[in-house]
This record gives sequence, C-alpha cells and structure tokens, in this order.
Amino acid sequence: MNKSELIDAISAESGLTKADATKALNGFIKATSTALKAGDKLSLVGFGSFSVSKREARTGRNPQTGKEIKIAAKNVIKFKAGSELTENVN
Repeated sequence: MNKSELIDAISAESGLTKADATKALNGFIKATSTALKAGDKLSLVGFGSFSVSKREARTGRNPQTGKEIKIAAKNVIKFKAGSELTENVN
C-alpha cells in the first residue's frame, strides 16, 4: 500500500473527504517526525510505539572489494507493534 492508497482507505473508513484524509495523514507524519526528532517516544495503545535509538559508529566492509570502511554514527527509528495490531495481523 502506498500513500495515496492509504489516503483512500482512511477516507473510506472514516467518512472524511480525500482532502481531509490527506491533511490528517500529513499532520500525523509531521507530528511524529517532530516528536521523534526531539527525542520523544510516540505510543499508540494497541497499534504500537515509535522510538529513536542511537547507532554508534562502526567499521564495516565493502562486499565487492573487501576493503574496510568507516560507517558513521546515526539515529535510527524503531517501531514495536502493539498487541492489538499483532492479533489483527495473525
């Protein structure tokens, strides 16, 4: 499912117009991004939680040449599915 298909699904499920569903989805994405950038954790009961974890710098290896390369430290986003979402998928 891509973003436009998700907007169609939100519109159909909620009764919102596609324009309102687009605004709602874009608002959710922006609010989530802002919260994670600030270092906060976002929890949606039953759905799951988003958090940010720091990945330390490390040494990797180029698979084509075998040469060692330095991989920079970065923040990674983690998602842990909630129990209700897990039950609905299974």
